[in-house]
Amino acid sequence: MLIIRLARHALAIIVAATLSACVTLPPNSPRSPQDPWESWNRGVYKFNDAIDRGIAKPVARAYVRVVPKPVRTGISNFFANLNTPTVMINDALQGKFMAAANDLGRFLLNSTVGIGGLLDPATSAGLDRNDEDFGQTLGHWGVHAGPFIELPLLGPSDLRDVPGLVVDTYTNPRQYVRNTDVKYGLIPLNLVERRASLLPLDSTLKNVYDPYVFIRDAYLARRAFLVSDGKITEEPLTDPEPDSKDTSSVPNPAPPMARPPAPDNSGSDFPPSDRSAPQVPAPDNSGSDFPPSDRSAPQVPAPDNTESDFPPSDRSAPQVPVPAT
Repeated sequence: MLIIRLARHALAIIVAATLSACVTLPPNSPRSPQDPWESWNRGVYKFNDAIDRGIAKPVARAYVRVVPKPVRTGISNFFANLNTPTVMINDALQGKFMAAANDLGRFLLNSTVGIGGLLDPATSAGLDRNDEDFGQTLGHWGVHAGPFIELPLLGPSDLRDVPGLVVDTYTNPRQYVRNTDVKYGLIPLNLVERRASLLPLDSTLKNVYDPYVFIRDAYLARRAFLVSDGKITEEPLTDPEPDSKDTSSVPNPAPPMARPPAPDNSGSDFPPSDRSAPQVPAPDNSGSDFPPSDRSAPQVPAPDNTESDFPPSDRSAPQVPVPAT
């Protein structure tokens, strides 16, 4: 009865603190469409962060420092095994009957051979651990996640997962323990164990600009991943030319300069010129009195002296012609 009265007083303090939880949003901060209640959520996060810094984190650090690691591993295995019926029921509700049979085998093996779940022989036997809850079951059947919400003491959630937490409470065997001290005594031990498992993430949280946004986005991304069973759907890309080389990652080169078309020389007296080495076409000397000249070594053609009174001169050694007597 003492635990129940303390729980009632704690609940009253939490309600009073969260009713005035609205805070002023940071200026010029982007608004997320999945967080329409951001002002209230930030106030609750501020309250949770104060409780975490003042109570939860110091207790978790003392728990890690004092309790040996094998004992902490056994406690973690115990609470994971205690949650297995919840996972098994939600497997069946989602139509995953093979996974439900796997979880049933895990629960029976760990509860007996594993000494009430302190050990985990099921993993060594090849029975993998699954992670399902009623919130994922609702998402599996098409229920939208709804707005993000920060719950007092419980942390981040969304509108779909809040009723799921209530349902999961009644599928946990702890709810049916008759001994009140044991039933409610397991709750703080479970919270301490969960907070201790999150201690390695504190260093990451210190290096982010806005811890609230970081936690919110990480929670929403993880829940979407769990609901889809890790299946990230992407729009398929269609290649219009499968045989062509993929150049999507290579920048397009500059288009080559267009070459002017070759002129039509069908009606011309000159042969088509070679564009690679432009040359002047040789003239047609068929009707000329001069022989065709050699373009490689230009020379002056010798004149025709058949009707002249002078003999042909030697061009290599100029001489004065002697007149005929």
